[in-house]
Amino acid sequence: MKYDPINPLLFIENRKCFTQQMEASSIAFFNANDIYLTGADSTLPFHQHRDIFYLSGVDQEEAVLVLFPDAKNPNHREILFTKETSELIAIWEGEKLNKKTATQTSGIQTIYWLSEMETILKDLIPEAKNIYINQNPHKRANLEMETREDRFVKKLKENYPNHNYLKASDILFLQRGIKSQIEIDLIQHACNITKKGFNRVLNFVKPNVWEYEIESELIYEFIRNKSKGFAYTPIIASGYSACVLHYIENNKQCKDGDLILMDTAAEYANYSSDLTRTIPVNGKYTDRQKAVYQSVLNVKNEATKMLREGTLWKEYNEEIGKLMTSELLSLKLLDKADIQNETKEKPAYRKYFMHGTSHHLGLDTHDFGDYENEMKANMVLTVEPGIYIPKENLGIRLEDDLVLQKNAEPINLMKNIPIEIEEIESIMNA
Repeated sequence: MKYDPINPLLFIENRKCFTQQMEASSIAFFNANDIYLTGADSTLPFHQHRDIFYLSGVDQEEAVLVLFPDAKNPNHREILFTKETSELIAIWEGEKLNKKTATQTSGIQTIYWLSEMETILKDLIPEAKNIYINQNPHKRANLEMETREDRFVKKLKENYPNHNYLKASDILFLQRGIKSQIEIDLIQHACNITKKGFNRVLNFVKPNVWEYEIESELIYEFIRNKSKGFAYTPIIASGYSACVLHYIENNKQCKDGDLILMDTAAEYANYSSDLTRTIPVNGKYTDRQKAVYQSVLNVKNEATKMLREGTLWKEYNEEIGKLMTSELLSLKLLDKADIQNETKEKPAYRKYFMHGTSHHLGLDTHDFGDYENEMKANMVLTVEPGIYIPKENLGIRLEDDLVLQKNAEPINLMKNIPIEIEEIESIMNA
């Protein structure tokens, strides 16, 4: 791995928190991701399943984590099964976890090879009444693809049809939303790498540069700082493309007078950062661009003040709507008639700001976490308002990553990344 070793206390504590919430006489399973073929013998780069990583730190394929806190044999309360390594595998694929390094990484003492799993589970599973299975509950997930986890669950249900099956996500969904200090430090590290990439781009952008050239400058800076690369598919959208929320082609030439919306950030040790900045191609914002930019920044700054323990998501989103409506009125994008004709289901401001303002951030860019109840300390959330005006070829979004506090404003993990108009212009014209 490119990243430095992670303190195994993170994974030990994560497992402890999870098992304390399991029902009595229950066993839980977590699988590594597949390596996906693209055709012939080519594969996509491996990306670990976030849940097994969260609970073990294991960052390689063909691994299964088993948690059974009520197992009769104390050695079987935490088990990690991994693919048996060899000198031949080391020559062809590189070094893999052996039993010693698996324990060092995860803090799990009982390590078996995968070839032993079927025999051990035949003795172990009958001791349990419930089986926790791990499937993806994210509301935006595309579940058409069958995963290694899906195949494992299918086989479990065929072999053990009389057990009661429970969802691991009912526990992990909320648990992963509250970050430990080790996790916050890893996200901060990703943000620091992102800062280096953004600063590099500020000194690179000029009229007629291509969006993909900007992308290449960012990936260079990310990888040279021990990141695997982008935390998510990068958006580098100039001119009208900034009004396309999920524009990812990055194939246009950046024209003098246009803005570039860059929703691009680095990962580190599988943890995401998430940054958006909007900069002028020629290094100078026009008066109109400044006015819209400042409105977005005003909403962002006021939203940031509301992000603290005790804030209710519903009230937060309603207040953002009021703030954005006020700014759009001041920009003359809305008028009194628009406000009089709006409905609760279709507020007027949605014409120019059609996405959410905040989401959880962590191992996934749109991370798991509670969106229904009040916000809690140590949640890591984004704040990312935007205004999009297709008729003016103008789209502006600004985004930072924040750690919520109990009785104070949140900690901005991106506070040192330029965002003010004057600062960006100064750097670009230095």
